[in-house]
Amino acid sequence: MIQALVNAFRIPDLRKKILFTLGIIALYRVGAHIPVPGVDPSKIKDIVNAPGALGLLNLFSGGALERFAVFSLGIMPYITASIIIQLLQAVIPTLERWAKEGEEGQRKTTQVTRYLTLGIGLLESIGLLGVFQAPLTAGGVGVRFDWTTRIVVVITLLAGTAFIMWMGELITQRGIGNGMSLLIFSSIVARFPEATISALQVNNWVMVLAVMGVFILVIAAVVVMERGQRRIPVQYAKRVVGRRVYGGTGTYIPLKINAANVIPIIFASAILSFPAVIASFTRVQFLQRLGSYLTSGWLYFTLYVIFIVFFTYFYTALVFNPIDLADNLRKNGGFIPGVRPGKTTVTYIENVLNRITLPGALFLAGIAILPSLMFQATDVTLLRSFGGTSILIMVGVALETMTQLESQLKMRHYDGYFK
Repeated sequence: MIQALVNAFRIPDLRKKILFTLGIIALYRVGAHIPVPGVDPSKIKDIVNAPGALGLLNLFSGGALERFAVFSLGIMPYITASIIIQLLQAVIPTLERWAKEGEEGQRKTTQVTRYLTLGIGLLESIGLLGVFQAPLTAGGVGVRFDWTTRIVVVITLLAGTAFIMWMGELITQRGIGNGMSLLIFSSIVARFPEATISALQVNNWVMVLAVMGVFILVIAAVVVMERGQRRIPVQYAKRVVGRRVYGGTGTYIPLKINAANVIPIIFASAILSFPAVIASFTRVQFLQRLGSYLTSGWLYFTLYVIFIVFFTYFYTALVFNPIDLADNLRKNGGFIPGVRPGKTTVTYIENVLNRITLPGALFLAGIAILPSLMFQATDVTLLRSFGGTSILIMVGVALETMTQLESQLKMRHYDGYFK
């Protein structure tokens, strides 16, 4: 691996991409430490570090929210907008048509996603002001802002969201890896040293070592599931065009066991935390009680598992269409050995997809709730700061980035990372 990294820096254009990516990430981390004008961050830290929606937002922003920095909203508005647009492609014909128009359609979809990101960022900025201005008895901070400060805060947070979105797109276009994913990765990793120091302050070293062992096992399990595939063999019939013979080759369709990645966990967390977030804005007692029931206890864990399994099947069916796949195979003269083309092929692919989605869904549910259960039993801060969702994101982004570097090195006849 070290030799592969040395080889990557030997290639001028690849070295520029790596340094450019690291420079943008460094700029992103600087923005996470610049506070918004007119706000005292010391009064905000306690409520942000508490478990809940704000704690999750603080983790994904790399601690910027607890400082009320320019990049307090992090990359979450863009991710939320991207997920919404992807879901709407199944119900809005225009978005579906854009998705099939190639580069031109992708440009239109990206533009709509940007506008939606700014809209979500505006709502979140106003919502944060409402939370921080709420009385202490209602779970707020009790900080009062004048109208000038409110306008400055909202404009600053919105500008920070737009700047993060621009930096992520720059990394994707001119750097290595997916820009948005790398920004989330850097935010989570930035919290790791502080959480590790807090965990090492626990006097029970046996418990700390046990937690570290589980941590390593979870990372290994995530790697296995991320790389796991079910390969459906495909054969292409021979056809003669002039004096040339085409086809006759065999390949396969790779179906990932965890095709939905971390999206079902985000959906389930958003639904269960939605009443608590609304209650923090409106301070309605009924919503506060409902939010407390849905964010802790056995009801929370039960619904969490059910929602994760449901959204895993839902999102997999949304992004993977067996009908289109079977139709493309038929048009290109391909077929699955032992399976008739057409409707039989669609049924076969659906059955395989349903069977491999179940273990992936159960794995996601286990990854999501296991750290929370262990935190309640051990009270180790590292488990609260770095749950299964964080590990899944970190490992997935690292594997994706290394795969891109691998392909770049292979193109230039160098040994890659995976041997």
